[in-house]
Amino acid sequence: MSTTPLSLNVKLNARLQPEHRLQLFEDPLDAMLEGAGIGEIMGGGTAITEDGEVEYGDLEILLHDGAALPNLIEALEQLGAPKGSLVQREGEPDLAFGSTEGLALYLNGTDLPDEVYEQCDSNYVFDQIVERIDGHGEVCSWWQGPSETALYLYGASFETMRERIAELVATYPLCQGARIVQVA
Repeated sequence: MSTTPLSLNVKLNARLQPEHRLQLFEDPLDAMLEGAGIGEIMGGGTAITEDGEVEYGDLEILLHDGAALPNLIEALEQLGAPKGSLVQREGEPDLAFGSTEGLALYLNGTDLPDEVYEQCDSNYVFDQIVERIDGHGEVCSWWQGPSETALYLYGASFETMRERIAELVATYPLCQGARIVQVA
């Protein structure tokens, strides 16, 4: 029986800093692929917007047998790959997959009164979000931009995560003018 190797690119619809992509996807996926003897990760990258925000991440993967593609997708979904992620193969249409939804919370970093920045702490916001979405999602990465700081949450339901942080966003001074965006 002959096998046909398959080189492909996985476009993760996840706003993850490179070290977070490595922790959450690359390392565990590479261990699974190599442990099962079905493939290996050949490289990875991060697409960045003009402001320096992560747009998505890429993984270059070699499957020793293209028949293992469903196993690869299943593994990525078990690791929490967001909806809107794609398997890209030469000469083939993109194959969409993903199991989680994403929420980006953008905190205003420049326009609030000085005393808000002096008296409030973004670490408090982070800790409160972790506590409030426990069992429903997790904060997977963050970004400090020129005028905003973003926290990226991924879980089963954007709406559930939004509802669970709504009271914090509505009442904590540092969250004034915050934007919530569905990113997956």
